[in-house]
Amino acid sequence: MNETTLYRGPSGKGPKIVAIGGGTGLSTMLRGLKRHTNNLTAIVTVADDGGGSGVLRQELGMLPPGDVRNCLEALANVEPLMGELLHYRFTEGSLKGQSFGNLFLAALNGISGGSFDQAVSRMSQVLAITGRVIPVTNTNVQLEAEFENGTRVLGESKIFYCKKRENCRIRQVRLLPEYPAALAPALEAIREADMILLGPGSLYTSIIPNLLVEGVAQAIADSDALKIYIANVMTQEGETEGYTNADHIRAIFQHSLPGLFRLCLVNASTIPAEVLGSYAREGAEPLRFDKARCAELGVELVSRPVSVVRDGLVRHDPELLAAALLELHAQRSVRIAGLGRYRTE
Repeated sequence: MNETTLYRGPSGKGPKIVAIGGGTGLSTMLRGLKRHTNNLTAIVTVADDGGGSGVLRQELGMLPPGDVRNCLEALANVEPLMGELLHYRFTEGSLKGQSFGNLFLAALNGISGGSFDQAVSRMSQVLAITGRVIPVTNTNVQLEAEFENGTRVLGESKIFYCKKRENCRIRQVRLLPEYPAALAPALEAIREADMILLGPGSLYTSIIPNLLVEGVAQAIADSDALKIYIANVMTQEGETEGYTNADHIRAIFQHSLPGLFRLCLVNASTIPAEVLGSYAREGAEPLRFDKARCAELGVELVSRPVSVVRDGLVRHDPELLAAALLELHAQRSVRIAGLGRYRTE
């Protein structure tokens, strides 16, 4: 069957997809999905405080641009030279390590009067992106983690090191200030979505922070869209060592609402032994499935080959992931006649 005929609606724009998360996992998925639908909205966390984003956040008082910039780049429709320019990182001087894309967004934030969502909107226009990128909130939030031994640490970038030091699991994370207001366009996009995607990405620092913003989890729960959690391929050192996919799902439900989604996409691709050995030396392993525990949580596992190995690293493949997600949408959703929308069967 022709791919375009299968996945695009009568308008040629495709199903309305909302992808929620942050980090490289979200931007990777967007690169694949943009080829199949124009109705694509990325809702992105703004809790990062490390790297170049952290420097700009501290020095300019702006929200961290890094995760948002990655999504904008993934959805951009620009000449190769502009793409190279956005990716460029300075190698010396006071700007060492800083990306031009971050600085570009910082400049737009300045001329937008410090309104970060307006800066993102303007950069979206400059890059002629497919779809939309929306920060989940305009509030200047910080992420705090509490570990099972009672230790707490404030700052997304400090969680990795604290977990390694304390050598115990994360009990919960919270935003400070708690329950910041979500941007209205983000909630509107969720309400209008035909398919809502969570992940792939870091469990506690990319996915869950979005669900701690006021109204986001409830909007997802109230939606009749097809809702899918895309599980990571590997566990993450300094965050989810020893976790199964059921542990991931339980953590998401505990930080939001039980039964937030009922479908979890997991990887079925084979990973070479030498690559697994490299990950094992860093305390990471393939995410183990636990169908029985997932079933107890009300979640069905769907397995598809969605990963590849590049430069010794296991990553979701944009095209394989997009194809699997759109196949699930075609199988599990039906168009509502006359409304141009879908509902989950």
